[in-house]
Amino acid sequence: MKKIFLSLIITALFGAEKIIVFHAGSLSIPFSQIEKKFESKYPQYDVIRETAGSLACARKITDLHKKADVMASADYKIIDNLLIPKYAKFNALFATNEMVIAFTPHSKYANIINSENWTDILLKPEIKVGHSNPNLDPCGYRAVIVAKLAGIYYKKPFFYDQLLGYEDYYTNGEENRNKVIVRPKETDLLGLLEAGVFDYLFIYKSVAKQHGLKYINLPPEINLGRKEYADFYKQASFKISVKPGTFIKKKGEPMIYSMTIIKNAPNKKGAYLFVKFVLSPEGQAILKQNGQKILNPPVINGKWLIKNEK
Repeated sequence: MKKIFLSLIITALFGAEKIIVFHAGSLSIPFSQIEKKFESKYPQYDVIRETAGSLACARKITDLHKKADVMASADYKIIDNLLIPKYAKFNALFATNEMVIAFTPHSKYANIINSENWTDILLKPEIKVGHSNPNLDPCGYRAVIVAKLAGIYYKKPFFYDQLLGYEDYYTNGEENRNKVIVRPKETDLLGLLEAGVFDYLFIYKSVAKQHGLKYINLPPEINLGRKEYADFYKQASFKISVKPGTFIKKKGEPMIYSMTIIKNAPNKKGAYLFVKFVLSPEGQAILKQNGQKILNPPVINGKWLIKNEK
């Protein structure tokens, strides 16, 4: 109690210390709740969250050199490949998810679509689908990989081409506006879905649950949510643009969320406490309440920031 009282006095006199957190859009609701719980426990801190696609978050740090204390990604490999070792020392893997096809009662064929016929429904000419930009957001390239895996699983070799178009239309910055709606991150598409701009959305199950959407559960062979199907997932891949003229191939794999502290974080102590809170039973409980599956215990690769590091 004395520490909290002292913190409140210091905060009242000098203002709260900011902790800048860049994070994936799919973490918006759980992290907003974590922010409130964290600030009630540590009133000397003010968590400032910036939401974007995970690739966009990393590029803010690597290309734009924006200051941040913490980054949380929907794909742990973004931190591994883009931030470590130059911008971060460790990668804490803490949660998983899976892909679903979300819709509303107003979506065309909402009354008949199911886990058996969804591929046929999505290919109907009057149906529009949405997903996030694969070059900015893991949910986007996961949507593409799910469509490719569906073609393999259902023995429909032309499903991906018929649904999403030719291989390079994303890397060329184009959209098939007659069929596909693309936005920077998956949460940018929720309002458009609810407004009826398109009918079906490739999205994370946790986000669909958080927003009360109807959704089709996909077979574990294609939903990217089960580690035992890792060999099946890697049959599909997609080329994304990391920066103009530079591409990397993303293979299908079980999805894992992770987070790190940025090396030049303005507030390393606050960043440490925030990451520690997210990984704690209290933080994990909030993630679970919001439909996120957790890794318990979390897996930490690399040098974990010690509490008194400057």
